[in-house]
Amino acid sequence: MAAGDLAMMQRSVVLASADAGLRGRLRDSLAGMRWKVREAGGGAEAMAQLEESRPEALLVDSWLPDLEVSEFAGHVREFFPGVDLLRVDGDAAEGGVKSPRRHELLHALREAQDAPRTDGVAWASAPVAVPRGGVLGVGRVQVSAAWDGDVRIEELPPELPAAVLMAEPAVGVVKSFVAIPEMIGASEPMMELARMIRLVAPRSTTVLIEGETGTGKEVVAKAIHRLGARSTKSFAVLNCAAIPEALLEAELFGHTRGAFTGAVASRTGRIEAANGGTLFLDEIGEMPLPLQAKMLRFLECGELQRVGDNETMRVDVRVIAATHQPLEKRSAEGTFRLDLYHRLAVFPLEVPALRERAGDIPVLVEFFLAEMGKEFPRKRVSREAMEVLREYSWPGNVRELTHVLERGAILVGDGPEIGVGELRMGRG
Repeated sequence: MAAGDLAMMQRSVVLASADAGLRGRLRDSLAGMRWKVREAGGGAEAMAQLEESRPEALLVDSWLPDLEVSEFAGHVREFFPGVDLLRVDGDAAEGGVKSPRRHELLHALREAQDAPRTDGVAWASAPVAVPRGGVLGVGRVQVSAAWDGDVRIEELPPELPAAVLMAEPAVGVVKSFVAIPEMIGASEPMMELARMIRLVAPRSTTVLIEGETGTGKEVVAKAIHRLGARSTKSFAVLNCAAIPEALLEAELFGHTRGAFTGAVASRTGRIEAANGGTLFLDEIGEMPLPLQAKMLRFLECGELQRVGDNETMRVDVRVIAATHQPLEKRSAEGTFRLDLYHRLAVFPLEVPALRERAGDIPVLVEFFLAEMGKEFPRKRVSREAMEVLREYSWPGNVRELTHVLERGAILVGDGPEIGVGELRMGRG
């Protein structure tokens, strides 16, 4: 390692805590000892800071809003073995390296602990069942930074909507709260999906999102982009099923003037346009075999060649792909390249079907009705209609649910409540 690189690592530390007050006290103490300090409000953000700065040490709180601390520490030890990992209680990671200035870190921790602790805040858009008292609500969830099982829910409406009261409690979800604002629901499948998203988001790993049509795969892709280090860069989308096969290559890689009939001017492709950011390839299973080979080469070397051009260019793009098709099975049938499948599925994510998380339906209904209420008079769903919605199999998943609710809101006219008679399933 060069001397300059070593100097940059010295006195560099990441503070990972949801408690802004604790971070502030640690920052002030360490800055007085000439440490360069980076702050992170959660585990995923801390992983991104570690990836970017390669610090000498990491100080982590006893509770994080998105990841279990023990799991987070395991990932740090695996991917950043040269970082001195210390908890706020002064305990060091087993088998970890020891900073030559650990005594300064411990001194800063002692100073921070002498002052009163404040509370960290996690934000939820899903129902949360309070472990004590059995209260169910939607609103701001405030959790002690040193989580002791106590939870407070604030800013609740005077009367909780009937749909929310009918939601299945997610008891204990607060302790390992990993909700993502774009993803509505607190069922176990959604919590696990959110946890996996937060783990992979800080990296540039290629992700393959699998799931049935209408489950919200693009929502997942956008969440990965937003939580990653590329969030300030472009998020380019290409639906491989929506563009004719003859034009797909030029749309993806770009083309030069005169490359083919109708190419009256050069054009930048979606990959090049996403340079520095993220490219989301929806319905990747529809990509023709000849183009799959070119896509594989790009993923392996990061170089692309415009149609009609002899020169190659290097770009830095994170690729997220999505499909509703069983690509591994299609590879065995010879309709999708197996090597491309493995290159895309470095980190596969499965988006659960709506029937697999029926407990989330009441909250989804409330969310979509609230969105519709921004344009037209707000509607509600009767208890009988809610039971019908919960028992339906939803082959069209969340997309079908939105269509059913919109249709019901139209059919009820000026009435305030959508009943069983206004539900029209199986047609949208």
